[in-house]
Amino acid sequence: MTNHNENFETTLITASTRGDYETKTGAVNIPIYVSSTFDQEHFDSFGPFDYSRSGNPTRQALENTIAELEHGTRGFAFSSGIAAIASALLTLNAGDHIVITSEVYGGTYRFVTEVLPKYNITHTFADFSNLNEVEAAIQDNTKVLYAETPANPLLGITDLSGVIALAKKHQLKTFVDNTFMTPLYQKPLDLGADVILHSATKFLGGHSDIIAGLAVTKDEEIGNDIYFMQNSMGAILGAQDSFSLIQGIKTLNARLTLESASAEKIAHFLEKSDYVTAVHYPGLTSHPGHTTHFKQATSAGAVLSFELPSKEFTKVFVENVQIPIFAVSLGGVESILSYPVTMSHAAIPKEERDKRGITEGLLRLSVGLENVDDLIQDFEQAFAKAVEATAVK
Repeated sequence: MTNHNENFETTLITASTRGDYETKTGAVNIPIYVSSTFDQEHFDSFGPFDYSRSGNPTRQALENTIAELEHGTRGFAFSSGIAAIASALLTLNAGDHIVITSEVYGGTYRFVTEVLPKYNITHTFADFSNLNEVEAAIQDNTKVLYAETPANPLLGITDLSGVIALAKKHQLKTFVDNTFMTPLYQKPLDLGADVILHSATKFLGGHSDIIAGLAVTKDEEIGNDIYFMQNSMGAILGAQDSFSLIQGIKTLNARLTLESASAEKIAHFLEKSDYVTAVHYPGLTSHPGHTTHFKQATSAGAVLSFELPSKEFTKVFVENVQIPIFAVSLGGVESILSYPVTMSHAAIPKEERDKRGITEGLLRLSVGLENVDDLIQDFEQAFAKAVEATAVK
């Protein structure tokens, strides 16, 4: 049973063992049920599990956990974040239309622009920081408004209450990618959203060791639709990865709290640097979405991006940074420095990246658990090397 009086930090620890699992053995961790099939006791009535594509006890514990943390009705665990996004969007029908934020993860952009049109599901991109532009993009056949906030990679902010109000006005659904904030800092379902999506590979997992996606629905009907797609396509999360993700969720508060505090300190450092032309982080008062963000979230999170003077300067800087790894993805205990042009947003054509402000000097930083002063000193020495190599004054 859910204890509605307990604090969120407690629920992170306790949610996965609710139900009858712990009463059977006393185990403090949900068991890993590595079974593809389940023996049925009766000829004409099956138990709660029959085949692990359709349901697995370990995965169910994870799905119940994320549903509880997001204040949703149903939770679903997928083999990747894009599998969760794809399954949610494929609940639409041929002839439907979505309005989606212009600033969106590259994999989502690719799915929306190259896969959905094959099923006659069309789209319009809009600046979700401009509610008038969002409403102008709505068509007679629009079914979903798709937001990502903070967005990847420029940390753009969507006014969730405003977008959700538009959706209700036009009888649409609102889907929200909540990867950067997690339910620790932001709960869009409480604001009236219909579906929450996560790349759980990132902060929820937290250790760069699994690929996973999650979806949470506000009501039972759309939950049934997503379950149908999950079961039909089979892009489910395996039992072992489900267990690992449950363990990652238990430490979310401890990890993300420290990482976010470090990110804020680094953002202020970068904002004062002579070699940084722009810093994108909603924790800075200079960020255009700062006020809106803190109306719907309780922290600015642990991801920021910043722009350097040129591609050449950026290359030398990256090659001289010692502590962060240079890699795709984010949300791990190690700081991860990424180059969106060739990594997270490589699927977006150059002319579209240019429109969105994804420049050749843009870097995205996911701040990990290293000592923040060590990270800043590392950046300072890398800046010095880049200045020396490129003659930037």
